[in-house]
Amino acid sequence: MTIQTNPATQNTSAESETPPATVSPVVALGWLHTAKFLTTAPQLHFLPPLEVPEIAFVGRSNAGKSTCINTLTQQKQLAFASKKPGRTQHINLFSLGKQGVTDAVLADLPGYGYAAVPKQDKIRWQQVMANYLVTRENLKAIVLMCDPRHGLTELDEVLLDVVRPRVEEGLKFLVILTKADKLTRAEQNKALSIMKLQAGGGEVRLFSATKRQGVEEVATLLWQWAHPASATKPEAPQADSAVK
Repeated sequence: MTIQTNPATQNTSAESETPPATVSPVVALGWLHTAKFLTTAPQLHFLPPLEVPEIAFVGRSNAGKSTCINTLTQQKQLAFASKKPGRTQHINLFSLGKQGVTDAVLADLPGYGYAAVPKQDKIRWQQVMANYLVTRENLKAIVLMCDPRHGLTELDEVLLDVVRPRVEEGLKFLVILTKADKLTRAEQNKALSIMKLQAGGGEVRLFSATKRQGVEEVATLLWQWAHPASATKPEAPQADSAVK
């Protein structure tokens, strides 16, 4: 499978030394809205080799991963939310880019940890996901969904251990605290503070599809990670976000 790519966004070692460009939320959301289904793969060897940055979305079943992807891309059914969580066991890729030029890819990984899934399937998919997160060469960033009412689960902790070496080498990492509208302001601040300690240097953002909390912030961050070599002049760094 071949897709037209933009050479300026290819994943090179020099990118890690280039400050991320700044962009308006409108541009970032417009970019995410271009998301189109690219392919689905039941195993890693079915995934096409790509050179554009890839951003993977992972998380426990029922953590709100599909809702988050659909909200960010402003498409109601781009990411399939199964009525039986954990049953969707494929890696789905979505291309991003305007005017027919793919400059990044979103990867939607299967939700994990749902009790109704047979144990053998759980083990198999844990292995597939671990191999993907460790070996996918063009993987630029990982976005972990977490319901702040429950915090990190044992499987979330396992995932963090798997990706920690790559994060230490420069892989971008973001924890999205979904369903933030179900928490009070004080509870949001507490969950944010706790997760920042647990994220191991990664970014943490509160997110609510219902209230559209954090949507623009996350969209802008993903755009920056996918366009580290942009010619746009960086602005002065902004203070770390928190609930105000």
